Amino acid sequence: MATFVIGKAEYDSDDDEYLNEGKIIYEESVEIEENAQGSMEEEFLFEPHQFTWRAAIVGSLLGCVVAASNLYLGLKIGWTFGAALWGSIIGFLILKSLSRVTGTIFGPKENTVCQAAATSAGGLSNGFVTAIPAMYRMGLMGDSTPLDDVVPLLLWTASAAFFGMFFAVPLRSHFVINQDLVFPTPRAAAETIKNLHRAGSAAAKDARDSGVAMIVSFSTALSWAIFGFFIPGIFDSIHALYYIGEATGLTSLMDADAKWGWAFSWDFAFFGSGLMMPGSTVFSLLLGELIAFGIAGPLMTASGYLTGRTGFPPLPAIGSAQSWFLWPGIALMVFSAFSELGVRGPAMYHGFMGGIREGGNLLRKWQKMEDTEETSSHDSKDSTPEHELIPTSWWVGGLFVSGVFTILVMYFNFNVPIYATIGAIIISFLLAFVGLQASGETDINPTGAVAKVTQLVFSRVPGAEIQIVQKTNLMCANIAASVCSQAVDMVGDLKTAHLIGTSPRAMLGAQLTGSVFAIGIAIPLFILYTTAYPCVLDASVAECQFAVPAVVAWENVCKILTGDGKIPFESMIVALVCCVLAIINVVIRVKFLPDAWKPYWINLNAVGLGFINPSPTIAVSMVVGWTAGQIWKRTSIQTHERLMYSVSAGLIAGVGIAGLINAAFTIGGIQEGAVQIGCGHPELGYSLC
Repeated sequence: MATFVIGKAEYDSDDDEYLNEGKIIYEESVEIEENAQGSMEEEFLFEPHQFTWRAAIVGSLLGCVVAASNLYLGLKIGWTFGAALWGSIIGFLILKSLSRVTGTIFGPKENTVCQAAATSAGGLSNGFVTAIPAMYRMGLMGDSTPLDDVVPLLLWTASAAFFGMFFAVPLRSHFVINQDLVFPTPRAAAETIKNLHRAGSAAAKDARDSGVAMIVSFSTALSWAIFGFFIPGIFDSIHALYYIGEATGLTSLMDADAKWGWAFSWDFAFFGSGLMMPGSTVFSLLLGELIAFGIAGPLMTASGYLTGRTGFPPLPAIGSAQSWFLWPGIALMVFSAFSELGVRGPAMYHGFMGGIREGGNLLRKWQKMEDTEETSSHDSKDSTPEHELIPTSWWVGGLFVSGVFTILVMYFNFNVPIYATIGAIIISFLLAFVGLQASGETDINPTGAVAKVTQLVFSRVPGAEIQIVQKTNLMCANIAASVCSQAVDMVGDLKTAHLIGTSPRAMLGAQLTGSVFAIGIAIPLFILYTTAYPCVLDASVAECQFAVPAVVAWENVCKILTGDGKIPFESMIVALVCCVLAIINVVIRVKFLPDAWKPYWINLNAVGLGFINPSPTIAVSMVVGWTAGQIWKRTSIQTHERLMYSVSAGLIAGVGIAGLINAAFTIGGIQEGAVQIGCGHPELGYSLC
C-alpha cells in the first residue's frame, strides 16, 4: 500500500511508498559514517539507559497521532505517512524538557528509541484502509459491523503487529550489515537526531524551529478543519466554477462544480502533501483527475454511455466514470510498480535469492548445524556488542508464536484455510526481501505490487464457496502487504539505530511498546470513522466524504480474480494499453532519460491514482500546496529547506486529529454545517455568494 519526515508517503491505490521521506535532509548529509560509534561516544554524553519508558511512551503517543492522520488520509486517497521525523523532532522537544525537569541525561540513543516507538505505533493502518473495509463492502463479514467484530479485528491487528516486527529482526544482518544498503529515509532520521543533540549547533536550532513550525501548522490545520465542520461555506470549500458558470450562463462550468466535484477545498492535509511532493507527482495526479472526471468522463456521460461520476451501477448499465476508469487506473499503478522492480532486475534477484538463502540458514540454525551459507557477497561488518544484539531465541520464539497465532486467527475468525495462511507467510517472507531491497536502494516500498501478486496467487481455493475464496484472497494479500510494510519500517529503524550506535535490544523494546499502542488505537479509530461515516463500508451510499480509492481497488481486483466481476470491454482495452504505457514509461525514465529531466517526467502511477479517485478537490488542494511551496522556495530558500517538511507534517497531523473530533461530533448528533453561510450552491443547501 511512505516524508515528516512524518514519513514517506505510501499509497495503496496500489500503493508504492513513493516519496523520499528525508530527501532534503539526506541530500545534505550523504557523508554519514556508518561505523562512527566511537566518535559518537566522544561527541555525546554517555547514556546509562538507552531504552527508557518515557521515550517509548512519548514516541508511542506521537505515533498514535500519525495513526489517526493515516486513517484519514488512507480513506481519502489511499496514502499513509510514516512517523520518523515527527517522532524524532517532537520527541526531542518533549524529552529534552522532561530531562531538564528531572535532571536526567537525554541523548541521541534514547531519542532513537522514541523515534522507533513512533514509527511502530503509527504504522498499522494499512489493513484498515484496504482489505478490511473491502470485506465489509463485499458482504464477506455478514451483517456485522466493526463494533460487532472488535475481537476478530483486535486479534488480526495483534498478529499483523507482532509477526511483522519479529519477522524483521533477522533481516537486519542481511540488509543493514552485510549489504550495507543506503536506506535514505532512516539515514536522514539518524542525521537529524545527531544534529538535534550537537550542543550549540545550527542544526539543533533549526530542529527546534522545526518543532515550533510543526506545532503552529498543526494548531492552524486542526482549528480550521473543526470550524469547517460547522461553517462549511467559508472554512470547507469554495465553489468558484459554479458561480462563474452562473454569471456567464455556462452550464458546463456549473456542472463541473456541482456534478463532477471541481471545487476548491480547504483541506490542509493535502496542502501539506502537495507542499512536500515533487511537481511531477502532483500534476500527474491532476492530469489523471482531469482526464477521468474533467474531460472523458463528462463527455461519456453526456453521450449516455456512462451514468455519472461515481458509483458501481448494476447491469445492464456499463458503469460510471469511477467504475469505468478504475481498471485503467489499476493497470497504470500495478504495472508501474512491477516495472520499477523489473528495471532493477539484478538487485531484485539478489534480494529474492537472499530471502531463499536466509530461509535456508534459519533452518540450519534451528537444526543446530554449524555451517551456514553466506546470505550475501559481503562479510558481516557488525561491530555491535554481543550483549546489545537481540538473542536468536527471542525473535525465533516470537516469530513462531506470532506465526501460529496468525494462522489460528485467520482460520477461526476469517475462515481462511490453514494451508493458505502458511502459503501467504512463505510468500510474504520472499516478497519482503524484494520490498526491502527496493526500499533500501530507492526508498520505494512496493507494497501494492506485493499485495497484487498475493491476490493473484490466492485467486482460487479448491472446493470452497465464493465468499471463502474472496476472504482468503483479501486476507492473504493483507498479510503480505502488512508484513512487507512492517518489515521495511522495522528494518529502517534498525538502520537508524546502527548509524547512531543504539542497541538493537533497545529498539526491539521500543517497537514492542509502539505495537501495543498501535493495537490499542487502531480499532477505536476504525470504529469511530466507520460509525460516523457508514459509506466507508457501504458502497450503496451515494454521497461519502471519503472516496476510499484503495478499498475500491482491492475490492474490485478481488472480484475479477475470483470470477465475481466484469470489466466493460472498452475499459479492458484501455487498461491493456495502459499496461503497455506504464512499462514503456518506466523503462524510458530509468534507462534513457537524462537525470536533469527526471524530476519533470510524467508519473503514470499518480495518473492511475487520479483515474481511481473521484474527488478532484484533493488534486486541486495538492496543486495549491505545491504552488505555495514553490513561492516560498523562491522567496526564502533557506527557511523553505529548514522548515518546509515540518510545516507539512503539522498540517497533515492537524487535519487527522480534527477528523477524529469531527467524527465524534457526527456520532454525538451534532449537526454538520449548522451555520449555512458562504459560497456553496443550491444542492448543498446554501448559495449566498
